[in-house]
Amino acid sequence: MLVAILASVFFAGIAPAQATISFPAQDGGVVFADIYGKGDKAVILAHGGRFNKESWAPQARRIAAAGFEVLAIDFRGYGPSHGPGDKDPLSAPLELDVLAAVRYLHAHGAKSVSIVGGSMGGGAAGDASIESKPGEIDRIVFLGSAPNEPAEKLKSASLFIVARDDASGEGALRLPGIRAQFEKAPQPKQLIVLKGSAHAQYLFQTDQAEGVMREILRFLAAKTAGSMAGSER
Repeated sequence: MLVAILASVFFAGIAPAQATISFPAQDGGVVFADIYGKGDKAVILAHGGRFNKESWAPQARRIAAAGFEVLAIDFRGYGPSHGPGDKDPLSAPLELDVLAAVRYLHAHGAKSVSIVGGSMGGGAAGDASIESKPGEIDRIVFLGSAPNEPAEKLKSASLFIVARDDASGEGALRLPGIRAQFEKAPQPKQLIVLKGSAHAQYLFQTDQAEGVMREILRFLAAKTAGSMAGSER
């Protein structure tokens, strides 16, 4: 019996997404996404430039186990997702892919939609919030990222998580720019500065992975985001 229980836990932990779907973006693009879990509170996972929708599988299962419906998207230019600008995703209108996912979830019964975005995906999530209708996007977790557009225009509660020594390929630290955008963002908001140099989704490959996931789940599950203070670790 013990062996059976352990086996069931193991296989539950490696279970794949329950379905892969697609839906249109407003500019004619098509977004493919993996669905995990069920619930009337939904979370979109928006990947960074070196990742894809499958890269979120461990975090998607964890968030789904907390009672959320989770949609991990492939941006245009990744996997089968496509649309204008997909040959150079970093300059493509990725916020339209995020908005397409948000509106798909609302159309299929979600009462609230939040986003966890890493690097490129966090910028797209922030820009989607700025372009969204009030109430469309409840909260955003920015991993090693910030909106590309002015953060004072955000319409969502925000949690910024960044490693202190996270640097771009040119060696410039990302924290100053992220902190500047955080300062401009409307309340409620929180900035968490972690030790180390891991960038965005790479945080899940460090010994801080569990702590980062706990902060994400706390933020997503809070009944009200309220006014949140920053912290450094």
